[in-house]
Amino acid sequence: MHDIKLIRTEPEKVKAMLATRGVTGFVEKVLALDEKRRAIIVDVEGLKAKRNEVSKSIPQLKKEGKDVAPIMAEMKAVGEEISTKDSALKDIDAELKNILMTTQNLPSETTPVGKDESENVEVKKVGEPPKMDFEPKAHWDLGENLGLLDFETAAKISGSRFSLYRGQGAKLERALINFMLDTHTTENGYTEVMVPYIVKRSTMEGTGQLPKFEEDSFKLMDGDSFLIPTAEVPVTNMYRESILSADDLPIAHTAYTACFRSEAGSAGRDTRGLIRLHQFNKVEMVRICKPDDSYNELEKLLSDAESILQKLKLPYRVITLCTGDTGFSAAKTYDLEVWMPSYGRYVEISSCSNCEAFQARRAEIKFKREAGAKPEFVHTLNGSGLAVGRTFAAILENFQQADGSIKIPEALVPFFGTDILD
Repeated sequence: MHDIKLIRTEPEKVKAMLATRGVTGFVEKVLALDEKRRAIIVDVEGLKAKRNEVSKSIPQLKKEGKDVAPIMAEMKAVGEEISTKDSALKDIDAELKNILMTTQNLPSETTPVGKDESENVEVKKVGEPPKMDFEPKAHWDLGENLGLLDFETAAKISGSRFSLYRGQGAKLERALINFMLDTHTTENGYTEVMVPYIVKRSTMEGTGQLPKFEEDSFKLMDGDSFLIPTAEVPVTNMYRESILSADDLPIAHTAYTACFRSEAGSAGRDTRGLIRLHQFNKVEMVRICKPDDSYNELEKLLSDAESILQKLKLPYRVITLCTGDTGFSAAKTYDLEVWMPSYGRYVEISSCSNCEAFQARRAEIKFKREAGAKPEFVHTLNGSGLAVGRTFAAILENFQQADGSIKIPEALVPFFGTDILD
């Protein structure tokens, strides 16, 4: 959520920053509503003061035998006017909150300006795409040929965009989850948590999925419970409505969960295989820190995500998303994209984002620098460490052999149990 104090004090700066994300008219709407709101508050306070003052005089007037009926009638009218203005104020507050809650975060000063993904900036490439002296197969063909993946049965059970892993396929997915969690907990400094897959509406609001993206979410019958789209949602909200000590920061958690997304509006995109599903597995990283540390923490988050790809020896690149492609809650995002031979291009496998205070303001997550200090909002960061199904797909495609078998990356062998999948 946006800081209304910043909008009041630096409206032109906020306007210019949001314009790079294609947002116009936001500041003007907020300031107009804010001005109207403050004018009503002044009126109501004046009316209440008048009512209190007159009410105090009524007993004395009665003692003096004076007729207080006209005064009582006037105070009744004042009370009705206060009620009307309070109702108007409630409507304005709701409208103002809706605007503040449904407008995307301000970009950081280091986020490149651009209109869409075509203007994202490549930071670096790591590793060389494999040279194959045969035509590489797509991971869905490899998976089905080896009996690892069964999309037909998944569709029979659940419909399109679901996957079913069989035998060694299920074991490989599990091995990847354990490998990622162990790396983050034993080497990268994260504390593992296991969180619920169902969350309340207020939890989804806290991290920015609602109210704007309700159509992208799987909603339960009660209307106020949702299947999580990512572990970022429950993990960040572990600290909802909390005031932390500076000594507690930074907080670093990792979690494995299934993730659920309706993928509304993505018809026709990556419809085959494991890249874009309604349900998929992901290992998530969440970091919560002091504002002055958050961009160093973003680099740490990125490095931790990269460490998984490096250990697996998967070729990848890092890009910085431009303002027009940065997600709703993020101020700055790095995407990690893994090379996929059958696609002939890099495909996103992780997003690492600094949300600054945007989520913390929504979820009321604060800290104190010292005892007695005024609470401040923390900064929250999140990143995939990694999307498990996409890592599975990348291993199949990059380590496929001419005979159709798959060589298992050395770092994964202790978790999988063998170095070849055939």
